Amino acid sequence: MSIPAAYMGVILIWATTPLGIKWSGEDVGYLFGVAARMSIGLVMCLMLIALLSRRMRWHREALSTYWVAGFGMWVAMTAVYWAAQRIPSGLISVIFGLAPVVTGWMAALWLRETVFTPFRVLGMLLGLAGLATIFGRSASFGEQAVLGAFGVLVSVFAHSMSAVWVKRIGSHMHPLETTTGALMIAVPLYLASWWLIDGGVWPETIPQRTLAAIVYLGVVGSVIGFVLYFYLLRHSRASRVALITLVTPVAALVIGHLLNDEPVGAVEWLGTGLILIGLASYQWGDQWRMPQATAALPNRSGE
Repeated sequence: MSIPAAYMGVILIWATTPLGIKWSGEDVGYLFGVAARMSIGLVMCLMLIALLSRRMRWHREALSTYWVAGFGMWVAMTAVYWAAQRIPSGLISVIFGLAPVVTGWMAALWLRETVFTPFRVLGMLLGLAGLATIFGRSASFGEQAVLGAFGVLVSVFAHSMSAVWVKRIGSHMHPLETTTGALMIAVPLYLASWWLIDGGVWPETIPQRTLAAIVYLGVVGSVIGFVLYFYLLRHSRASRVALITLVTPVAALVIGHLLNDEPVGAVEWLGTGLILIGLASYQWGDQWRMPQATAALPNRSGE
C-alpha cells in the first residue's frame, strides 16, 4: 500500500468522523452510538479475517498489543463521544490537533525519537497558536464547551499514549490483526459501559441519519480507518503519524459548516492557517534546511 495514499485515506476518514460521532448519538445516547459502531466494526473485521484466510496471533507481544490498543481505543472514543454532545464537531477535530505535541513528548520519552529539532519545535508552537486562536472562540458555544474540550483532551492523551505504547511493543503485526484484536478488547468494554450507565436499553426508534452515521463509522471509521492508521503506525514514526491530526481540522470545520450549520468565520480560518504553517515546519522544515546547509559548505577544491 502507498504510504501517501494511506495518509490521505486516514485524513478523509478522520475529517468526517467528528460529525459522524455527533450524529450517531442523536436520540439514542452516545454510549449506544459508540457501542453499536464498534460492534459493527468488530463483525466486519472478523469477516475480513475469514475471507483473507488470516490467522490471529496470540503470542505475548500480540496480546500486549491488543490490550494496549483496545483499552486506549475504549477510553479515547468514549471520551470523545461524550464530548461531542457538548461542542461542535469541527472543534473536536481542532482540539485533537494537540495530539502531535502530546505524542511527540511521549515518543521522545519512550521511543527516543528525535522530535524536538528547531523547526519541529516551531511547528508545534505554531500549531498550538492556531489551536488557541480557534479555541478562543469556544466561549460563544456556551458553558458546556469547557466540559466538551476537557473530554476531547482526555481522548487526545489516551490516543497518544496508546499509539506510542503500541509502537514501543513493536509486534510488527498486520494492521487488520491489530485492529481486530483491539476491537475484541474494546467492544466488551463499550457494551459494559452502555449496560452499566444507560441500563443497556435498546432505543425505541433510531433516526435514519443516526443509523447511517453508526453504519458509516462502523464500516469506514472503525475498520478501514483503524486498519490504515495501524498500517501507518507500523511503517512510520509515531510522532509523524500524529501529524494527520493537524490536517483534519481544516476539512472537519468545512464539513461541519456545510452539513451541520456549525459556525466557521475568520477566526477559525486564521487558526487553521497557523496550524497548516506549523505542519509544514514540523514535517519539512529540517529537509529544507539540510540542502541549504550542504550548499553553504566549501567543496574539496576550495572554490
